[in-house]
Amino acid sequence: MTGWTFADVWEEVARVTPDSPAQIQGQRVISWREFDRRANALAAHMVSAGLGHQAKVAAFLYNAPEYLESYYAAFKAGLAPVNTNYRYEPEELFYLFDNADAEAIVFHAGFAPKLEAIRSRLPKVKAWIAVADEDGPIPNWALDYEQVVGAGADRFVAPWGRSGDDLLLLYTGGTTGMPKGVMWRQDDLFNVLGAGGNAAAGIAPVESLSEVGQRIITRKAGEMDLPAPSILIVACPLMHGTAQFGSFGAMTGGGAIVSLPTRRFDATELWDEVVRLTANSVSIVGMAFAAPMLEVLEANPGRWDLSSVQRLGSSGTVWNFENKQGLLRHLPENCVIFDSLGSSEAVGLGGSQSVRGGEAGTAQFLVGPNAAVFAEDGRRVEPGSGEKGLVAVGGFIPTGYYKDPEKSAKTFREFEGRRWSLPGDFAEVNLDGSMKLLGRGSQIVNTGGEKVFPEEVEEALKTHPAVRDAVVVGIPDPRFGEKVCAVVDARDGHAPTLADLVGHVKGRLAAYKAPRELVLAAVVRAPNGKVDYKAIRAQALAALGVAG
Repeated sequence: MTGWTFADVWEEVARVTPDSPAQIQGQRVISWREFDRRANALAAHMVSAGLGHQAKVAAFLYNAPEYLESYYAAFKAGLAPVNTNYRYEPEELFYLFDNADAEAIVFHAGFAPKLEAIRSRLPKVKAWIAVADEDGPIPNWALDYEQVVGAGADRFVAPWGRSGDDLLLLYTGGTTGMPKGVMWRQDDLFNVLGAGGNAAAGIAPVESLSEVGQRIITRKAGEMDLPAPSILIVACPLMHGTAQFGSFGAMTGGGAIVSLPTRRFDATELWDEVVRLTANSVSIVGMAFAAPMLEVLEANPGRWDLSSVQRLGSSGTVWNFENKQGLLRHLPENCVIFDSLGSSEAVGLGGSQSVRGGEAGTAQFLVGPNAAVFAEDGRRVEPGSGEKGLVAVGGFIPTGYYKDPEKSAKTFREFEGRRWSLPGDFAEVNLDGSMKLLGRGSQIVNTGGEKVFPEEVEEALKTHPAVRDAVVVGIPDPRFGEKVCAVVDARDGHAPTLADLVGHVKGRLAAYKAPRELVLAAVVRAPNGKVDYKAIRAQALAALGVAG
C-alpha cells in the first residue's frame, strides 16, 4: 500500500480493538473507541472553525491524553500538527506560532497568561481550545476542550480527504539558530517507523489496512510470533520526536500510551506506574531520565516487580554505558535497552541494543540500513580509516524545513545519485562497520535532550547591566549529558552571581536555557567578533576543575 496516513491506520486499530485502552493517565483510561470518537469531534470542530487543508494545529500541552488526541484529530481532517515546547516564554511562542502559520492552538489552560501576552499578534489563529488545568481557569477567549470532544462523533473526513502527502511539522531547536519545522510526509514517517513491522525483531511491514487489524487480533490472541500490544509509558515530553514517534509505533500495534500522573519527572512514580499497569515499554531521553531511574532502584532494592518490562528506549542524546549496565542488573533478563541515534530530520541513523551481559559502549552505534558516513567531499568514510565524516540517512526522509529552502538545501543533500539527510552529527566508522558518534559540528548544547543555541543565551546574558560580554558552552554533566555554562566578562566593579544571571535569563528564555555553571573571566574575541569556542570551553573546564 502507498499513501499511508495515521488516521486511516488508527481508525482500523479502533475498529478491531474498541474496548482496549488507548490513553492512560493516572486513573483516567480512554478506550480506543472513545479516543477515536473524541478525535472525530475535534477534527470536525476545527474544520467548521475555518481551517482548510494542511492548516497548522499547534499542541501547546503537557503530556496528557489530549496531546495525541489533538494529533489524531489533525490527521483525520487533513491538517498538519505542530509540536510546541511548553517551556517557551511568550516571545519564543510568538516566533514558533507565527513561523508555523498556526491556525488552531490546543493548550493547557495554565498557559493562558503566556498566550494572552501575544494573542493579539496572531491574527491567523481561528481556534483557541483550552484543556482544563489546575494551574488556571479556561480563559473567556477560548473554548473548553472537553465541551468540544466530550460527546464524540462518528468518523470524520474533510472535503479534501486525506493523503500520504499530508504533513506533520516537528519543530526542533536544531544547530543553527531559531527553531525550524521539519516537514514529514505521513507516508514517509509511517514507513521509516517500521510500517507496522519491526526489522530488529524480524517482523515485516504491513501491506494493507486489513493486515494492521489482523496483526492486532493475532497479538491479543497471544500468538508467539508477535509481541503483545505495548503498554508504553512515555516518560519524556510528547513535544519531542522521541516520544511522539515511539507512541505512533505503539499505537499502530494496538497499544496504550501512558502519561505519568504528575508533570515533573519522578523516577519513583515511573516505577510505581510500571508495576501498577504491568507496562512492557518505557520511553525516555538519555541520562536526564535514566540516572534518577537507576538511583531509586539502587536505593530501594526489591521494591518493584519489573518483570513485565521488555524494552527501555531512548533517542536524541547519548546514553551512558555505565548507567545502562546498572539498569540491566535490575531489569528482567529478556529486557532490551535500545538507544537510537537520530534526530527530528533523520530517523534511523543508527542504533545501540543492549541486553544483560551484552551491553554496547557509550556513543557506539550500528549503522542503520539506510545510513552512511560521508566525508565533506561526498566520499563514504572507510571503516577503520579514522577519518571523520557526517552521518547521513537516506530512504524515507523529510521533504525539508518549513519555509526555509536555504536550511533545507544545507541539510538535505544529494550523494551517489540519491537524496540524504545530514543533520550535522560527526562520526568515525569503526573497522567492524559500527560508528563512533563524535557530536555536532556546531556549538549546540544538548542538555537532557533539549537543544540550547549558545548565541541566544549569550544575547540574553549581555542584557544584564553587570555583563560586558558572555560566551556559552556545554560542559559534561552526569545526568543531563551536558549543562549550560556561562563564561562572563563582567563590567568593572561588578561580580554577578550565578543566581543573578539565572534569574535574568529565565525572564527572557525557557528555564532550561539558563546557565547552571558560571565562570567569571575575560572573553577574548577575534577582530571579526568570533569566539574560539573550543578554547573558551577548555578555559571553563579548567576553572571549574571538570574533566573534558
